[in-house]
Amino acid sequence: MSTMHWSDETGAGAGQRPVVVNVTDHAALMTDLRGRLQRGAGFCLATLNLDHVTKLRQLPGFAAAYARHSHVTADGNPIVWLSRLAGQRIDLLPGSDLVIPVARLAAETGTPLALFGASEDALAGAARALEDQCPGLNVAICMAPPMGFDPESAQADAYIDRLGQSGAGLCFVALGAPKQELFAARASARLPGMGFMSIGAGLDFLSGHQRRAPRLVRMLAAEWLWRLLQDPRRLAGRYAACIAVLPGLVGRALSTRLSGQPDAAE
Repeated sequence: MSTMHWSDETGAGAGQRPVVVNVTDHAALMTDLRGRLQRGAGFCLATLNLDHVTKLRQLPGFAAAYARHSHVTADGNPIVWLSRLAGQRIDLLPGSDLVIPVARLAAETGTPLALFGASEDALAGAARALEDQCPGLNVAICMAPPMGFDPESAQADAYIDRLGQSGAGLCFVALGAPKQELFAARASARLPGMGFMSIGAGLDFLSGHQRRAPRLVRMLAAEWLWRLLQDPRRLAGRYAACIAVLPGLVGRALSTRLSGQPDAAE
């Protein structure tokens, strides 16, 4: 099996390991995370999509933070399709779809949960929804950083200190890319026994502050179009940049498949 590298020389520094999707299926991920929560081993999980791929090329710090994540899933059908073209069969595992299953793992293992990001109202609504859907879950702390929050600042370190003091063993980070991955990588290094999962708008969906695309739209791989129609001014440029990188990614996927490079996870 060949594994496609999603960072390149424009984003990854010398000697830095490349960004790869290293989570191939849902069942294996749940088994691994359950064991880590039970042992207090900690982890740092990111969900890769095309927007992240464009940012990996543009932002060296983002690529460096991404490369420090222990788990990377495919968050978007283009990542799944391109990976399969490269010879790697993987499941679609968006962050929003992982929130409830991972929260249930936290409830089952007695792991207190922290919510970081979004807004205070969204956090309160998400906490209620999580506790309703995950019996026994303990939401230990909710923190909504202010607008303009710098994930690599002294203020970020103060939030990390509060996380460490909260008793939480798992943290959902909902800041959007690249802030959430930068913060998660920084926090994971300082709190190696805690699990961090970057989930984008996952808490806003739970609280009802944003409406996610209906299941049928997601099954048709048209969630991106749904989101574009909901917020064209903000997302048109982002999706245009994603479309622009697709031809090069297709070429890289074919090259990876033909080269037969070994799986980076081996």
